[in-house]
Amino acid sequence: MISIPKHIYDAIIAHAQKDAPIEACGYLGGLDGVIGLHYPMTNTDASEEHFSFDPQEQFAAFKAASAQKLRLIACYHSHPATPARPSAEDIRLAYDPNISYIIVSLAGETPTLKSFQIKEGKARNEEVVII
Repeated sequence: MISIPKHIYDAIIAHAQKDAPIEACGYLGGLDGVIGLHYPMTNTDASEEHFSFDPQEQFAAFKAASAQKLRLIACYHSHPATPARPSAEDIRLAYDPNISYIIVSLAGETPTLKSFQIKEGKARNEEVVII
């Protein structure tokens, strides 16, 4: 289970909507499955179908989380035109089995946010609680 404060949930959705039609991406910092910080990142691919983080922004997010005694416990990205489920590429590139992978879909009338644990090439749904 992953718990996301409402203001961070709203910020993730706003980031996805602002960056559309390209995929938005970022990190979420926290502890024990509870998100405390949102780190929006630049999609250096500027693509509608995939994303890459800026390495300098990645390092800055890691340092900011560490300074607040938090860890990067989730990464997120948006699917501007497809459902909130991991693509084959998302699964292939999910290198860290210890974090949550959050996907925001803008394909429907209202945005949909889902979280997944991806391990050994398999994705499983993770409960999301908005607090």
